[in-house]
Amino acid sequence: MTPRVATMQVHLGVDLLQPEWKEAVVCIGTFDGVHLGHQEVIRRAVVFASQREQPCVLATFDRHPATTLDPARKPPAIRSLAANLARIEALGVAACVALPFTPEFSQTSADRFLRQLLLGKLHASTVVVGHDFGFGRNREGTVAWLAKRLDTLPIEPVLQNGIRVSSTAIREAVVAGRMDDAARMLGEPFAIEGVVVGGQKLGRTLGYPTINLARSFPQVLPQDGIYAGTARTREGSFPAAISIGMRPTVEGTHRTIEAYLLDYPGTTLYGSPVALEIAQRLRGEEKFASLDQLTAQMAKDVALVADVIQR
Repeated sequence: MTPRVATMQVHLGVDLLQPEWKEAVVCIGTFDGVHLGHQEVIRRAVVFASQREQPCVLATFDRHPATTLDPARKPPAIRSLAANLARIEALGVAACVALPFTPEFSQTSADRFLRQLLLGKLHASTVVVGHDFGFGRNREGTVAWLAKRLDTLPIEPVLQNGIRVSSTAIREAVVAGRMDDAARMLGEPFAIEGVVVGGQKLGRTLGYPTINLARSFPQVLPQDGIYAGTARTREGSFPAAISIGMRPTVEGTHRTIEAYLLDYPGTTLYGSPVALEIAQRLRGEEKFASLDQLTAQMAKDVALVADVIQR
């Protein structure tokens, strides 16, 4: 049996929250992707909390605020909430509150947010935030506003080659297929998350059985094409040739995400969660004149994947 270890305490909302700590260092933000900029904010909060001998408590949201405030312009997610929480826990946070960003919550004033949540529920002695953080109705609670009422530590953005690391920049890199840039800003490879479902099983007949990934949330995707990556499964990690696109050679009718796992020893992953870490774009999607040509190209792709992942 695997030894049990202590895990970060997670609360959805604050209705059942009854903390026994008298003071805490509270870190607040959307943290949509927990990229290197977010990680710097969280790390500083964890270190400061340890110095103060207080718990580090992180407050975030169960969805991007734009999902409620401006649904037509909501950005696709970079990671799932579960993946964000796992990354936050790895940074040393003791407890996390995921606040449901409902229409009602969006109308909460900054003053009420401060009094009822930060002070009343989380017992904040200090708040650590990004330098441009804003909260409350119409973002009326600026860093300057908060600093007049509570000890506040604003953290400057993280720059790479003079460019600010941001969720927007990561989405742009992913969509463009610039996976190296996305990985540098995330601190690890970008991964598509989903569960394995049944497909047409065409790959099996061609000698390259693939898994078909179905997502449960709108996550940003790279442009259509073939990618080298790694499949993270419950059975282990395997190099993978990943296909994203319409499958024009077989007259596909909808966009699919498929992966051929090199050296996979098992028989089926149906129903299992899988994360496809994407390392490099190999080529664009093509329409081949025959299945034989497609199979020949798949062989070349698989050989290239093996070379890329082993480097």
